[in-house]
Parts: sequence; structure tokens; C-alpha cells
Amino acid sequence: MTKRILAIASGGGHWQQLQLLRPAFEGHEVFFLTTLPGLPEQFGAQPSAIVPDCNRDEKFAILRCTAAIAGRLIRFRPHVVISTGALPGVIALALGRAMGARTVWVDSVANAEEMSMSGKLARRVAHLWMSQWEHVAEEAGADYAGAVL
Repeated sequence: MTKRILAIASGGGHWQQLQLLRPAFEGHEVFFLTTLPGLPEQFGAQPSAIVPDCNRDEKFAILRCTAAIAGRLIRFRPHVVISTGALPGVIALALGRAMGARTVWVDSVANAEEMSMSGKLARRVAHLWMSQWEHVAEEAGADYAGAVL
């Protein structure tokens, strides 16, 4: 059965790691969200949209980002929401879960000592919560299935 997958990541390394997961999405309908204009075109990730970036220190930006993600979720109605980070991904997982989607968090490989702050937040809303480092996964109680890099 074909699933609708919303794949979201902030620009930079988060986005690159999400793109490395694309073979897992083959045969499904995927919609990409990111925070940096031009990235989807650069990676051939279509259909896609740009949402405002946000972080924990910018409360108004969090509201703008949440509204943009909510609009995309309502239109696309994904079965699965997956993110490699950061805060916009956590927001998408929380909203997606509230809408009945299965949610997957894959913490960035850059977090080699402990789960990222966003990853720690994602634990509450991710059906599958993963680290790309076996020792970090073991310490945090996350799942480990290897690294994408």
C-alpha cells in the first residue's frame, strides 16, 4: 500500500541526512519540507515547500513555523512524518501525531555524545525514536539501526 510521507528537516546537515534516507521512501508519495529556499531544487526533492525556520529563543518564529507546518499537514494528510531535525521537525512530528500519522525521529549524526535538544523533545511524540550512534541510543533508550553517513 502506498503511503503519504512528509519528510522534514532544517537546512544543512539535517537536510543532507534526510536526503540519504530517500531510498527508504521509494514507492511512496513523499512531500518534503525544509527551511532553506533552493534546497529542494538542488537535491531534486519534489514536491516540496519552504517553512519558516525557528528555534527555542524566537517565540514568534515558532508560531509562524507551526502555522506553516500545520497548513501543509492538513493539505497533505501524511500517514508518516519523518525528521532528522531540528525544531521544525519536532513541531511536524507533534502535529502529525495529533492528526493520526506515525512519526519517526532520526537524531543527527552530529550528536555523537548525547541526543540533541530537539531529539529529547521528539521523544515525547515519536513512535520511532532513533540515534545514529549506538552508544547514544543505548544511553538514551533510543533505537539504533546504523548511521546514514
